[in-house]
Amino acid sequence: MSDLHVVATIVAKAGSEDEVRSALSSLAAASREEAGCVSYDLFESAGAPGTFVTVEIWADQQALQAHVTSPHFTAAAGSFGAHLAGAPQIHTLTPVA
Repeated sequence: MSDLHVVATIVAKAGSEDEVRSALSSLAAASREEAGCVSYDLFESAGAPGTFVTVEIWADQQALQAHVTSPHFTAAAGSFGAHLAGAPQIHTLTPVA
C-alpha cells in the first residue's frame, strides 16, 4: 500500500492571518508527532498572504482518520474556525504519473 497524500488550502479572513498562522503552526508541530504521519508541511502563499497550504503524507487512510479526530486537530479547528474566509479545501490525491 502506498502513502496517502493530502493537500489542504486554508484562507484566513483579512485581519485574522496571525491567529490562523499560529493555530496552523501548532497543528503542524503536533501532527508531525503522530504515529502515521510521514510528513506534514505548512506553507503560506507568497502572492496571497493569509492563504495557507498544508502538504501532508500519511501512512494510510487509518492514519489520516486518526489525525482528523485527534484532540490537537479538533482544538486547532475550533480555535481558527471563526477566522477563516471559507471552508478549508482538502484534497486527497491519487497518483497519475
